[in-house]
Amino acid sequence: MGEHVQLRASDGFTLGAYRARPAGQPKAGVVVIQEIFGVNDHIRAVTDGYAAAGYAAVAPQIFDRVERNVELGYGPDDMARGVSIARGKLKLDATMLDLQAAIDDAARFGKVGVVGYCFGGLLTWLAACELKGVAAASAYYGGGIAAQLGRQPSCPVIMHFGERDAHIPMSDVEKVKAVQPAVTVHVYAADHGFNCDHRDSFDASAAELARKRTLELFERTL
Repeated sequence: MGEHVQLRASDGFTLGAYRARPAGQPKAGVVVIQEIFGVNDHIRAVTDGYAAAGYAAVAPQIFDRVERNVELGYGPDDMARGVSIARGKLKLDATMLDLQAAIDDAARFGKVGVVGYCFGGLLTWLAACELKGVAAASAYYGGGIAAQLGRQPSCPVIMHFGERDAHIPMSDVEKVKAVQPAVTVHVYAADHGFNCDHRDSFDASAAELARKRTLELFERTL
């Protein structure tokens, strides 16, 4: 279903991406934003899942500016490496250029929704506020969103948090609700990373419900 492609950002940088398309005519486009673990098996499976739901989906390799083709697992060493890239080496302005390139690529198939996980959840929120061509956004357990609430989204946004998430306190979730009342916030009886079936924190029921809500948003807006 999927293929590896190259995207070109507006500054001329070329990054890799994984693209998956449905069997028939795509309903619209979806950009899938990775966790800190790169465009790995899990993110490719998520991208395939959106293609199976009828969308032309693309997952940009946003770590390519630091190191190309990063694919990590979910052990402690991999997590430390992913954090060092995302928080220590990646430049946000350049990352936003790469995300815009993915949005522009997906826009060939119609309106574009953005969905992201963990670090990608934060970037989903920033994309909804700062980038052109985003028609809807679904952010999963985006750490750092509470510190970025001074921005205003240009499209409908939903967010998903786990009430047992030690990385994102419920006080941050309540802050999101208070400062951004137009954003629909869903809280699940789950931990951080509940959507990822490669992690011990995977919660099948929470993942299924969050995906259903995301697909409903995309059906309504794309």
